[in-house]
Amino acid sequence: MNYYISPRFIDKLSVHITKNYLNIPSVKVPLILGVHGRKGEGKSFQCELVFERMGVEAVYMSAGELESPDAGDPARLIRLRYREAADIVKVRGKMAVLMINDIDAGAGRVDQFTQYTVNTQLVHGTLMNIADNPTNVQLPGSYEIEPIQRIPIIVTGNDLGTLYAPLTRDGRMEKFFWEPDRDDRIGIVSGIFEVDHIARRDIEQLVDSFPDQSIDFYGALRSRLYDEQVRKLIQDVGLDRISMRVVNSAEAPPEFHKPDFTLSHLLELGQLMVGEQKRLKEMRLVDEYNRVIGNRKLGEVNMMPTALTPAKSNGHTPPASSSYSGQPSSTRLNPEMVSELNRILGQGHRLGIEYVDDRRFRNNSWSCYGTFQTDGAKAIAALESCLADHTQDYVRLVGIDSRDRRRVIETIVQRPNGKHA
Repeated sequence: MNYYISPRFIDKLSVHITKNYLNIPSVKVPLILGVHGRKGEGKSFQCELVFERMGVEAVYMSAGELESPDAGDPARLIRLRYREAADIVKVRGKMAVLMINDIDAGAGRVDQFTQYTVNTQLVHGTLMNIADNPTNVQLPGSYEIEPIQRIPIIVTGNDLGTLYAPLTRDGRMEKFFWEPDRDDRIGIVSGIFEVDHIARRDIEQLVDSFPDQSIDFYGALRSRLYDEQVRKLIQDVGLDRISMRVVNSAEAPPEFHKPDFTLSHLLELGQLMVGEQKRLKEMRLVDEYNRVIGNRKLGEVNMMPTALTPAKSNGHTPPASSSYSGQPSSTRLNPEMVSELNRILGQGHRLGIEYVDDRRFRNNSWSCYGTFQTDGAKAIAALESCLADHTQDYVRLVGIDSRDRRRVIETIVQRPNGKHA
């Protein structure tokens, strides 16, 4: 299969790798290249294609190897893999890189519930030390005077901002934000469907029909086209005999015929997949679970119903109703914000307050500030606090149907430039 490689990706990786093998006078070259971007955009796969194109040997590490029950093991493993890559250059006479996939998942601080362990500290410290001394990487218990080959390190992740800041500073790590444009997406999707001989104009229309989907969406879409044939195979063989037919069978492997690759069929299946994604986002049960965990950790679990909890505002107690028509305690909220908040609670919905910075706004990666069911005064106070804590972020109000946990309202009430929506 003739996979597509983005020219921007080739340029960034080839320059970084080659520059680390050159001796440029009086130039300090960053050892680490951080490739980051939203999930499913093919960062790791594009790296592998560039390595193959350049003839570069890669030594791989995953996020799961950056933690261990034994303190010090991940840091030692990083040094071991780095020296292994240096040996490849020495023995095979070709470029090599150390590739760490999804580093933010193994060493990043995702939220307040993520533990910061000794291994996390040692991983950051080891990578910083290697970036500062790339030819002097020693294993514990031994020391060699002879310098080793400098090896460029490539790390991928969704949000490198969750890493220890001194590791990501300029001079140690060069950053590359991978966000494929329309031409990149069309080229990559054309490579996915190349053996299926789909017309170029159909590929373009397919990509334009799902502009917000990541690259792996189209790979999953192609896989789903074969579901009908697999389902028929199970029905023909029998559910109780499918295991013996597929595994260690004396019969020839099942044959699959080319499914329906028409544009209308692709769009139909794509819409079904988008519907499943929306359902997953609308549930957002993790916010509720995390909120319960956080309350338990802070010792703030209240066994009384919210409607029975007194909440003072302007010297009186508001009635236990689904809305609160009082005024905010400061001038931070305007009447439109209060009206929208009351409208959501007045319709019996659960109110959610969410925020996101300008960079994550493009990826639609919002964080939950809090949710409220009936206490309007508490919701107004929380909205005031959120606006005060996140003056340079987007803030929005979300209405969630309490019966099926479906999002029915999303209203942005603050933008980074200070203008309220």
